[in-house]
Amino acid sequence: MKDFQQTVASLMVNNFSIDKTVNILVLTDVSTEKLGRKFGDALEKDGWQVSSHVMEDRTKSGEEPPEATAQEMLNYDLVFCLTKHSLTHTVARKSANSQGISVITMPGITEDMFLNGAMVADYSVVEKETHEMTSNLTQAKTVTIRTGDRHELVIPVEGRDGVPSTGVFRTKAASGNLPSGEAYIAPIEGVAEGEIEIDGSIAGIGLLQEPVVLTIERGRLVTASGEVGAQLLGLLGEGDGRFLCELGIGTNHAARLTGNILEDEKAYNTIHVAFGSNHTFGGTIKTNVHIDCVTKNPKVEWD
Repeated sequence: MKDFQQTVASLMVNNFSIDKTVNILVLTDVSTEKLGRKFGDALEKDGWQVSSHVMEDRTKSGEEPPEATAQEMLNYDLVFCLTKHSLTHTVARKSANSQGISVITMPGITEDMFLNGAMVADYSVVEKETHEMTSNLTQAKTVTIRTGDRHELVIPVEGRDGVPSTGVFRTKAASGNLPSGEAYIAPIEGVAEGEIEIDGSIAGIGLLQEPVVLTIERGRLVTASGEVGAQLLGLLGEGDGRFLCELGIGTNHAARLTGNILEDEKAYNTIHVAFGSNHTFGGTIKTNVHIDCVTKNPKVEWD
């Protein structure tokens, strides 16, 4: 096992194609400030130019950062977001990318995740398999997910492009998670039909002790079973947050199912569906929430 300093140094060599003249911002919130400072210190020790910024915790994934934080992001070449909740599907992230700034989101990151599991995968393998799965999504007209004994969810995706999240960032204005390893797509809004059994984890809730059955009609989540289902509906609210916005497939052979969605959704033999915003990756839904739900060992069929 590498130590923290070695992991950060290897990460910058293996996953990025940049030199040490770039200006880096390490963006954290109150919950992750301690780890963020350790990460920033490791970058500085490795010779990188680093600044830090701390914001208040967001209440859920997909919620916009404060305006001052969004503006601060625009002053750098590369922004690492070590935060409690995800900034991936936000206008702030998208705006920074549009100005040539790379934004790497690491919601819920822990020191354990730096040293074990998905972060220490062979990313040459992850990159290859992610692109292959992305191609499958792009070419599909419909994806059918079968879970449990009798649950089937039919998700039309024709005309939408799959998105690779490889964890390897070689271009300007790059964007994605670290650790990473997933292929995902924005389904056609308002048409998915069926049920899916979620038995892995849910963002903001954690590992599930018993499965939650989600019923989707005309692309919208209408019921979710049990107490955890009620909690999920509360996180999503009554508005557009209940629309199915993403189908993702894990492609990282080293990822573990731990209750932390950042790693869970990357694990082999899992898929995830999400509800809320997808305007940042090819969809039309723009709202202030994005919640991922991971299920294990589904049967996936392409038309």
